[in-house]
Amino acid sequence: MFQSNLLEAGQFHPLEMMQNTSESDVPRIREDECFESATKSYSENHEGGAASGEEQEPRPKRKRYHRHTQHQIQEMESFFKECPHPDDKQRKELSRELGLEPLQVKFWFQNKRTQMKTQHERSENSQLRAENEKLRADNMRYREALSNASCPNCGGPTAIGEMSFDEHHLRLENARLREEIDRISAIAAKYVGKPVVNYSNISPSLPPRPLEIGFGNQQGIGTMDIYGGSGDLLRTLSGPTAADKPIIIELAVAAMEELTGMAQMVEPLWLSTTLDGAATVLNEDEYVRSFPRGIGPKPNGFKCEASRETCVVIMNHVNLVEILMDVNQWSTVFAGIVSRAMTVEVLSTGVAGNYNGALQVMTAEFQVPSPLVPTRESYFVRYCKQHTDGTWAVVDVSLDNLRPSPSSRCRRRPSGCLIQEMPNGYSKVTWVEHVEVDDRGVHNLYKQLVSTGHAFGAKRWVATLDRQCERLASSMATNIPTVDVGVITNQEGRKSMLKLAERMVISFCGGVSASTAHTWTTLSGTGADDVRVMTRKSVDDPGRPPGIVLSAATSFWLPVPPKQVFDFLRDENSRNEWDILSNGGAVQEMAHIANGRETGNCVSLLRVNSANSSQSNMLILQESVTDSTGSFVIYAPVDIVAMNVVLNGGDPDYVALLPSGFAILSDGNGSDESGAQAGGGSLLTVAFQILVDSVPTAKLSLGSVATVNSLIACTVERIKASLSGEAV
Repeated sequence: MFQSNLLEAGQFHPLEMMQNTSESDVPRIREDECFESATKSYSENHEGGAASGEEQEPRPKRKRYHRHTQHQIQEMESFFKECPHPDDKQRKELSRELGLEPLQVKFWFQNKRTQMKTQHERSENSQLRAENEKLRADNMRYREALSNASCPNCGGPTAIGEMSFDEHHLRLENARLREEIDRISAIAAKYVGKPVVNYSNISPSLPPRPLEIGFGNQQGIGTMDIYGGSGDLLRTLSGPTAADKPIIIELAVAAMEELTGMAQMVEPLWLSTTLDGAATVLNEDEYVRSFPRGIGPKPNGFKCEASRETCVVIMNHVNLVEILMDVNQWSTVFAGIVSRAMTVEVLSTGVAGNYNGALQVMTAEFQVPSPLVPTRESYFVRYCKQHTDGTWAVVDVSLDNLRPSPSSRCRRRPSGCLIQEMPNGYSKVTWVEHVEVDDRGVHNLYKQLVSTGHAFGAKRWVATLDRQCERLASSMATNIPTVDVGVITNQEGRKSMLKLAERMVISFCGGVSASTAHTWTTLSGTGADDVRVMTRKSVDDPGRPPGIVLSAATSFWLPVPPKQVFDFLRDENSRNEWDILSNGGAVQEMAHIANGRETGNCVSLLRVNSANSSQSNMLILQESVTDSTGSFVIYAPVDIVAMNVVLNGGDPDYVALLPSGFAILSDGNGSDESGAQAGGGSLLTVAFQILVDSVPTAKLSLGSVATVNSLIACTVERIKASLSGEAV
């Protein structure tokens, strides 16, 4: 563990290494290098980083500040008006003219762009507030007029049903949406199971609800694809037609009733498979009898996966509903399960101030962190309702009948959760996951895990939610003793480091699965069929270094319990047993942020002290994540200067990351997640991202592919040898 006197010894001090760190401190492997040279070049690319303790002279304890002169600011302001995004050559020219380091010029322009963006957003927010006040005044006027309106025939008060639905919605909007919910329920009760008649008064589509509470990643993950590509389903779908909307409303209301019943009913609908009743299985015959108004019979060749799970989480019920109904927050919290998601159209925004009655058409892609398990695409409607007892419910149900597709391999029967308010800001969540799927594309290695429902089931959703609620509570905590967090000296630095780690995890999860979104090309000649190698070009992405990025991933079985694998991979003391790129150097934990009740849930800043005195040390940001359904160990080398900015509370969005790491799952063969029962093993996915050329237009050679392939193969061999004692 990091000792506080290291700062005094000059081994790691914020902003002390500004002068020696180049802009290109990102690990890369050149095309013409062999595997042996890969480890050397990886370390050499961090020249100018943190120097070893023997090379540094003791320095007096003092803070260093640098303020730009008025002349320097004026020159950069003038240049910014002409070119807000200078390239490397322009930045170097400016630095020579103004007597600044290129990195100082780079950070000034980044901060200036952020400042301009903030000013623009404030201006837009002011305009939106003014429009909102105007709409509110209009609503009050319409409400007054309606309360005094009379029927021209009988002279009595008008009924809402005599007006068109469009007029009713435009006049009353959120303030009168409770009556809209009653109207929808009445329509559904009358027409479910019967031919749909003409609904000429269906509400027009509404703009998506804006992100109202900040949570996690703010980069739009969920509404935009991480890799820039898009699958067939998400690319071709358009919003529902006017004729579709009454069907969607009926289906949503029926799905809400079914979800409530599925969450609350016991035997004979759910049959216990254990003596204590902890594990249950759906009785499909009883399900068909209990809920005849579903989305139709199960398609030929599809299998049923149904599960139910309950837990208490440390989050207010209102905030939970906000997360589930906002696509950005939902896909961030469940980044390990949701690889992509977007809202196609919002049919109803709910009552003013909350989501009661909210109805939105969505698409999503669900994943297991392995390239051997195809993702599951789904086109569905999400409906949110607050029941009379105060319990909230959020349900999804597939709309595949509206958009029949021969390539559809999964459809979602009513799935979702009931959220019950508990004391002290806690919530009780009952989750139901019910899908029908064609899983013939799943690799044999993962067949057992998927077929038992552990890969996509309710337990995984609930465990992920519980862990993420703990993480959020940790990020908001203020009573953290500074002695426990090493070089992090303030609360803002702690938040920035957690935010950076969250982006790293999301990037890793989005790139390790067999998503249809990937525009990466599977390359031939890798030399191993079980290693998937893909390439992409990174251009104008502040969160990634520019150039050609090579990704390699493989999954394999280990005869070791998942917890043992997780503890081995996250421990800095055993890192040199598998991490080839650390080149045998000793690893020291410089900062530690615990973000959950499990010991392994934490964010760490690691320093690799090079065994070769001629090579510089490097920093690694790592987050380890574990719950009852799986674990991750994800890490990325980080630039020392950029990391100092983060530790001082600076914006982490501009720190370039190429995350690598591990996803650890149970093999599903009779063992629990701790491996307590005999025969339980682990499914381990190893994934690397390496920058092979800093020029995006460069051509990729097979030499680079072979080098990365050798890197991942050697890492796998070392892990197998260390954990299972095999003579690999």
